[in-house]
Amino acid sequence: MRVCHACKQQIDAQMPIVRSAVCPACDKDLKVCLNCVFYSPGAHWDCRESISDRVAEKDKANFCDFFRFKESTESIAGQNTENKAKEDFFKLFGNE
Repeated sequence: MRVCHACKQQIDAQMPIVRSAVCPACDKDLKVCLNCVFYSPGAHWDCRESISDRVAEKDKANFCDFFRFKESTESIAGQNTENKAKEDFFKLFGNE
């Protein structure tokens, strides 16, 4: 599933991701390095593709031809599971 890097909301798989695409939930740009499968901090220009120009702002829309929206298992449901696990832990061992 596609998930917005900023708000973690699920993005419709049928939604075309063009430079002007924004998240319906938070209105942040979607065609950004942080949402790309090739984004890799520490790699040359933080990208596993051989891009010719550096993209300085990783959270802003860009014109990269290599962009592919990364699939994620992270979602609101995952966050709820984490919160529930913490709540269960504190119920079992106390809040200290």
